[in-house]
Amino acid sequence: MMSAANEITTNIRVTQFTPLKAPDALCGEIEVAAELSNDVLRHREAIRRTLRGDDQRLLLVVGPCSIHDEEAAYDYANRLKVLSDKISTNFLVVMRVYFEKPRTTVGWKGLINDPFMDGSCEIEEGLRKARAIFRTIAEIGLPCGTEFLDPIVPQYTADLISWAAIGARTTESQTHREMASGLSMPVGFKNATDGGLQIALDAMVSARHPHAFLGIDSSGQTAVVKTTGNSDGHVILRGGGGKTNFSESDIATTKATLKVNGKARSIMVDCSHGNSNKDFRRQSAVFESLMEQYIQGDQAILGMMLESFIVEGRQELPPGNGKKGLVYGQSITDACISWETTEALLTRANEALEARKK
Repeated sequence: MMSAANEITTNIRVTQFTPLKAPDALCGEIEVAAELSNDVLRHREAIRRTLRGDDQRLLLVVGPCSIHDEEAAYDYANRLKVLSDKISTNFLVVMRVYFEKPRTTVGWKGLINDPFMDGSCEIEEGLRKARAIFRTIAEIGLPCGTEFLDPIVPQYTADLISWAAIGARTTESQTHREMASGLSMPVGFKNATDGGLQIALDAMVSARHPHAFLGIDSSGQTAVVKTTGNSDGHVILRGGGGKTNFSESDIATTKATLKVNGKARSIMVDCSHGNSNKDFRRQSAVFESLMEQYIQGDQAILGMMLESFIVEGRQELPPGNGKKGLVYGQSITDACISWETTEALLTRANEALEARKK
């Protein structure tokens, strides 16, 4: 128990502590069948094979900037699964299923932090909703990819994740590098928001090594976490600082800096953000440029990311209004290309690769 003396100097700006259900207990509410766990393991290994170059398919991480509506997420996932099956000879498709949104200043922080989108911040319910959505999308047959922001969240959801990202704002963070060193799936590290590449390269090196840090275990107990290191890392080029970094010369520079050799591949490109100059419509042009580079023989390209949803563009989230009045299937964070654009873009790319084989 805290002494009276400590109480006058501690937690002065904290208004409330709300106990959170332990990972074991919450995961027990939304269990994962053994067959589904085996699917997740199979998807992770398939992604590792693309990293090693044993599988020369392009890895595509495609989906909404963030998930805010379960129904729309499942609708999108079912569409993507059908398309994924059609292009599976040339592309390994991972659905982008993001629930944590880092903010430059303030704003909606994602479904886990504020699941009812009304400022109530019912985080336990957010974790429950996120886990349920991850499970359903995995059951549809798609690998789930996500960005891990809060280092406690993986204890609640990581068993359903096949690929993870560390974002541009957190790649330099020691906490996130340590977390990545213990994650059970391949991890992509984005370059800095100013376009700098070195922090992503440093993060890959750091995450490959063992670490010891503070965290929680599956029972919710504060613990010292010791890791073995994660060798399944790669860089994600996303532009920044007013510049793009997806051109042939940018890829060549990154390849030289990474000392890429042999058949291993470790360069993914985010077609959105700085590379599209924050204009969602430009994602298609970026994607097609990268496809041309790949077809011309640049095998160091691992794959691409696309921000895509059912309806193009984005919409504002009315303060304290929840989902009421929102356009179905349209992003409330970054603007996305439409499903029709996505389907046409990936179909054309698949046809181009098929034509190359003839």
